[in-house]
Amino acid sequence: MAIDKKFVDQLVIVTSKAALASSYLVGKKDKIAADKAAVDSMRSNLNNFDIQGRIVIGEGELDDAPMLYIGEKLGTNKGPEFDIAVDPLEGTNFAANNLPGALSVIAIAEKNNLFKAPETYMEKISARVNEKNIIDLDFTVKQNIFNLSDYLNKSPENLTACILDRPRHKKIIDELNRLKVNLKLITDGDVSGALLVTEEKYDVDIFLGVGGGPEGVLAAAALDSYNCSFQGRFLFKTEEDKLRAKKMGINNLTKKYELNEIVKGDTIFCATGITSGDLVKGIEIQDNEFTSETLVTHKSSNLKKVINLKQKLK
Repeated sequence: MAIDKKFVDQLVIVTSKAALASSYLVGKKDKIAADKAAVDSMRSNLNNFDIQGRIVIGEGELDDAPMLYIGEKLGTNKGPEFDIAVDPLEGTNFAANNLPGALSVIAIAEKNNLFKAPETYMEKISARVNEKNIIDLDFTVKQNIFNLSDYLNKSPENLTACILDRPRHKKIIDELNRLKVNLKLITDGDVSGALLVTEEKYDVDIFLGVGGGPEGVLAAAALDSYNCSFQGRFLFKTEEDKLRAKKMGINNLTKKYELNEIVKGDTIFCATGITSGDLVKGIEIQDNEFTSETLVTHKSSNLKKVINLKQKLK
């Protein structure tokens, strides 16, 4: 079933207000306070919705409250049942240090249609491809680049790969350099990194590497509306991680997940800028009004656009 389009407008307001709350702490060198401001705003506004919502991707377990924790129920307990995935402040370091790219992010789907991802790492790959066997986590970096090069009719030197700038990616980065692929290295924010493959204007052809599992599910919710390819595979380093995953219903710990296994049915995704970045501009405050920019997708209505919103400050 399709999710009522009225929730698009409501969720844009939710992420815009969460972004505004966090914006007052931009550059204050306190990422915890900036995150908490976004969390508190998002929780308060979602609880006013006539929905039966449940957090499936959140900021940790119940013990980590006041974060929006996994399993937390939101809404008035009337209306449709939704799975909710949140990252109230994606890019905490960006906000703390007044760097580009901090976002407030939410995605919703009907009950049991969003993958319940544990707080662990995920190997990921995404590209503007809607055919199988072009990019794949099981392929080598070289094979993925050559396949994508053929598919997009570009030479490897004209491809751009986005990857988190981390020591763990040294081998991948070295191989991309050998292939003369252009690199876009990002320091944080791998939700937005994965989404840079969605449109040619961002000039990114492939996103790959290891990042957060919850962020992978959030990105997949948006990529689904763009007919992009995405695969994810969880990486469990400790026995505690494996135990938590099994409690969440993940029995095959080495499984490679396709996009349609991570996100099912209809979805709405919203990402509002806190600080200006590649995807959207940050919060701007003037007099008694603030302006926000939000990337929105709604799969069933084929909505994929950036929405500018001007609201009164309260």
